[in-house]
Parts: sequence; C-alpha cells; structure tokens
Amino acid sequence: MESNDIINLMNELIHLLAVLGLGFVLSFGMGYRRILKFRHLTQQRVVAGLVTALAVFILLSSAQWLQIITEQSVTQITMLFYCLIGGFFLGFATKMLQLRKQAQTQLYINRSIWTQTAPALIALAIILFGLSRSGILWFSPFTGINLTSGLSLIGFGCCGLTVQIVPEFRKKGIIIIDQFVPWPKVVSYSWQSEQLLQIDYYIKGDILTDFTTYVPFEDRRIIEKLLKKKLEENEEEHKKTITNKA
Repeated sequence: MESNDIINLMNELIHLLAVLGLGFVLSFGMGYRRILKFRHLTQQRVVAGLVTALAVFILLSSAQWLQIITEQSVTQITMLFYCLIGGFFLGFATKMLQLRKQAQTQLYINRSIWTQTAPALIALAIILFGLSRSGILWFSPFTGINLTSGLSLIGFGCCGLTVQIVPEFRKKGIIIIDQFVPWPKVVSYSWQSEQLLQIDYYIKGDILTDFTTYVPFEDRRIIEKLLKKKLEENEEEHKKTITNKA
C-alpha cells in the first residue's frame, strides 16, 4: 500500500470517528435532557417509530442493492445509528442517577421479584450481551458494527437499571419511572381500594395530575405514615401555591 493510500485511509478513519463521536455526544445530551420521556411513548408514536426505522432500513438495503450507495456507506450510517441510540440511553441513565442523588435516601418502594429483581436481571443480561457483541468479553477482533451495536445495547441496559417501574418514595420527593416530583409538589393522596393508592401532584408549576400505584396491604400503614409526615412538612408550601392560583 502506497503512502498516499495510507494517508487517505487515515483521513477517512479520522473523519468517521469524528462524525460518530459528534453523534454520540449530541445524542447523549438529548438523553440527559430527556427530550423524550416514557409518558411521551403512546402506542401511535411507538408504532410510527418502528415503521420509520423499518422504512429507513429497507431504503438503505434497496439503495445498496441498486448500487446507489456503497456497502461501506451503509455500514457507516448503521454505525452512526447505533452511536445515536447508545448515546441517548447512556445520557438518560446518567440523568436518572443524578435525580436519584438529588432525591437522596430511599424511604419506601414496593419491593418484589417482578418489580425489581426480574427487570434488573434483564437489564444486566442486555449489558452482558452488549459487551459480548462488542467483542470486549472475548478479546475477539473488533469491527465498527460490533463495537457500536454493543454500545447501543449497553446504553439500553444501563437505562433499564436506572428506571424503576414502581414509584420510589425518597427523602426529597418521589421518582415516578423517569420523573422526579419534589414533596412540595405533592398535594394529596387517597385510597381507591385497599391496595390501590392515588397521589395528586403538580407538574410544570400549575398543572394538577396524579398517578396510581399498588401498595401491599401490609405496607399500608408505612406509606400512610410517610405521606402524612411529608404533607405536614410542606403544608405552608401548599398554602402558598393555592394562594398564588387564587
């Protein structure tokens, strides 16, 4: 291989790494800012996203088959797609860790094998599969597709580890899946049944909403005591909120 060919190859590699790195950083920032939250994922949006991804895949495959673009270009676009996914989920996971630190000590969560153990094991399995896919675990020859696809799986698994499917009642507030609600924003609670608890809270300053969660009968006294204490501690803040709305 001539020196000019080596230089051109190095320039292409540097350009590709720069594009992939920029894509990862930008998507990490979007994930950290959580421009897409779980409450945004309606059935229509999920279906539309899957259809769009499938359409792009078919378009790229067709373009390659028709020799409109090269196989190398398709590979690079796929690598960028994986980097965007990995960056977004890693940014999301980082933000969730920060929210947990902000919310401080965990006071209560409905612990069960289905709400904690099983999801955590699935997330860990995805991370291990991502590491295996990348080749890091087996020290196998690395390829761009393997590394970036492994990165996307690792990011998705890390996100799964940081998101609880049941509310976490913490010292400074409640974490509801991927949303942090400070205690001053919580205004009331009521039992819809013996084991079904509804909590009303404000979002974006003045929008009153609620969520409902299952609480085992044996934990009812624990959660009631906690909620009463927190509502009493923030009673003055609630009065100020009501006065401002009047």
